[in-house]
Parts: sequence; structure tokens; C-alpha cells
Amino acid sequence: MSALLDSFAAAFETLAARDAAGLGESRRTSLDSVLQDGLPGPRSEAWKYTSLRALERRSFVTAPAPPSVDADVLAKLLQAIPSPRMVFVDGHFDAGNSSLDGLPEGLDVQPLSRVLRDGTTRDANILQRRYAGADELFAVANAALAEEGVVVRADRDTATILHLVFVASATAGDAGVHLRHLVDLRNDASLSLVEHHLALGDDRGLANHVGHVHLGQRARLAHVRLQDAAAGASLFARTDAVLARDADYRRTDLELGGALSRHELNVRLEGEGAKLQADGVLLADGRRHVDTRLGIEHIARDTTCTLGWRGIAGQRGRVVFHGGIEIRAGADGSEANLSNKNLLLSANAEIDTQPVLEIHADEVKAAHGATVGQLDANALFYLRSRGLPEPEARALLTGAFCREVVARIDDATTRAICEAALERALARLGA
Repeated sequence: MSALLDSFAAAFETLAARDAAGLGESRRTSLDSVLQDGLPGPRSEAWKYTSLRALERRSFVTAPAPPSVDADVLAKLLQAIPSPRMVFVDGHFDAGNSSLDGLPEGLDVQPLSRVLRDGTTRDANILQRRYAGADELFAVANAALAEEGVVVRADRDTATILHLVFVASATAGDAGVHLRHLVDLRNDASLSLVEHHLALGDDRGLANHVGHVHLGQRARLAHVRLQDAAAGASLFARTDAVLARDADYRRTDLELGGALSRHELNVRLEGEGAKLQADGVLLADGRRHVDTRLGIEHIARDTTCTLGWRGIAGQRGRVVFHGGIEIRAGADGSEANLSNKNLLLSANAEIDTQPVLEIHADEVKAAHGATVGQLDANALFYLRSRGLPEPEARALLTGAFCREVVARIDDATTRAICEAALERALARLGA
């Protein structure tokens, strides 16, 4: 067995909330599945372009609580993030730096640890979901090991922007954290949600997040996820969303950090008229490996998805993108549009993109496309002819290529935070 799986087994034995809410047997079954199936290899289509070979030789421990981080340094990291917000440091809820005062009526926000302590099995159902097996290694491990996360429920139009902040510190050593989240919006409810994945110091830990999004009829969720982890960190995230009739899910993902990161976004458009708009930026500098997989299913008729992803790879970085869309039989009148454009800035960098479109319904509008290219030579020549030095001209074009994704974020404060993080990432890239 690998060192990684050994460390999962060791973490399970010390899990404080292992049997909370009657989940002990379910958790044990999930752990046994992980240990039996092992790590997915290159023969798995889902993992063909992302190797876990380096990770399987590493062990990750559970970070102690409370985390031993410098309070002043943490406060400085958080100063630009407004309230209401929930803060988690090294996988533990940090009540001192969180602020949920003034939440509107109809919006309930709790840490998962409190739900496990005070709730019932029904409240903790999100941890009992079954996954398919080896291809879903980290989701299964999450089901066995998660004892913290966020549970958000809204039953009306809240007009609120909730910030979730996940900080990993170098002081925790090679820590492994597993968090589970639920966002449940009832009929006609609305919410804006911003996830910040940040680092204090040179973190080399492993973070494993699984999120569930349920949108009731006519519910609206604006969701931004900013992943700006340390250069040595490994991150695995998965979001499964289900949209009811006329629900509207708008999402922006910025993958800017980490040594190895992978995000899976699976959305089921189950109700007539449901809409999904999802955009993202994937940026790989140094030897960074960034992997995103989309699995969008049109179940009901007259559903819409619009997907726009931009990838940039420089130095020895690698970007992997899989955009899967399936329009099921009966989902007539659906519209699907996927665009994945990529910039390759170095001969040693690599980009693998795979748009996949399956149509089993009639009278649909569907298009998908992917490009991998270099900076426009004519545009570069034009800028240089106007007196701009080549490095500045290249930086201007590279930045413009991905800034339009951030520009679509409605909230000005959130947009400014994302723009600042993107500028730092582009500077690392030399763009």
C-alpha cells in the first residue's frame, strides 16, 4: 500500500468525530473502499493526464487544533476579506477570525463540526453519499475523513455575500485536511458565495474539499472560487450541483496556486429552464500542474449552459482541461456552449484539452471548441511598433487574455480581490 493511503488509514483511527451522527459504519465502508481500490493510474481515462505517482510516496498528518499560526500575520492575510465570513485554518474552524453577525433572516450558516455534534443523521446525509470507486478516490476518502466544513441553508432572497476562507499554514507540516460543504438554497432563495483558498508560508500539505450545491426552483447562486494556495501544496476539490426548474447558477473558478491541483465540477440541470454559466482561469507556471474536469448533464428540456475557460501555461507548467457536456434524451430545446482557449508561453509547457459533447435529444443548440496557441504575433508587433518593449507587450496581451473572466464578477470588492490575485500570478509567470 502507498504511504498516502497508509496516512489516510492512520488519520481515520484518530478521527474525533468518526462515529458522530451515526456515521461510523458508513465512514468505515468508505475507508475500506479507498484502501481496496488504491490510487487511480494512467489506465484510468479520468486520470490519464494527471499522475499521482509523486503524491503516493508522501504521508499527511492531521493538523493539531487550535493551529499554531501567528495571529498578526493571519489578520493581515484576512484584512481584505469582508464579513460575513467563516475562516478555517489547517482544516479547523477559527471562530475568532470568523464573523457571522448580521446574517439576514432566512440564512443559516454553520460549521460542519457543529452539525455533527448537535445534528441528526439526516443533517449529516452529505457524508453518506456513495461514489463509484477508484476514479473518485478523493471523494471517497473525504466521506471517510471529513469532520469539518460549511453547511449553508437559505430559504429566501438574502442579497448577501458570504465569504468562506480556507487557510493552510506551513506550521502544520505535511498536513492533510478533508472538508465537506453543503449549500442548499430553497425555492426563490438567492446568495453570493466566495471561496478563498489561501496560504501562510510555504505550505506543502494536502487539501481535499467536496461540495454539494442544491438549488431549488428559481433559486440563484453566484459562486466565486479563488484558489491561491502555496507553490508546494496539493489540492483536490469536487463540486456536485443539482439545479431545479428555472434555477440560475453562476460560477467563476480561478486556479492560480498549488503544485498539483484538480477540480471537478459536475452539474445536473434537472429542472426545465435551469441555467448554468461557469467561467474559469487555469494558470500553470513553474512546474505547476492544474487539472479541471467538467461534467455537465442536461436532464430537462430548455436548459442552458455557457462555459468559458481560459488556460495559460508557461515555463514547465501543465494545464489539463476536460469539458464534458451530455444532453440527455428528452432535454429538447437545450442550449450548450463550451469555449476553452489556451495560451502556451513556453516550449517546455504543456496543455491538454478535451471538449466532449454528447447529444441524445432533438432540437438542441450545442457548440464546443478548444484552441491552443501562442500570443498573436500581429498584436505583439503592433504594440512594439508603438514603442512598448517586448516584455511589456507580452504581459499586456497575456493579461488581457484572462482578465475578461474576472471582469464578469459582479461584486466590486470580490472582483478587486480576484484581480489582485491574478496580477500576482501573472507576475510569477513573467507576464
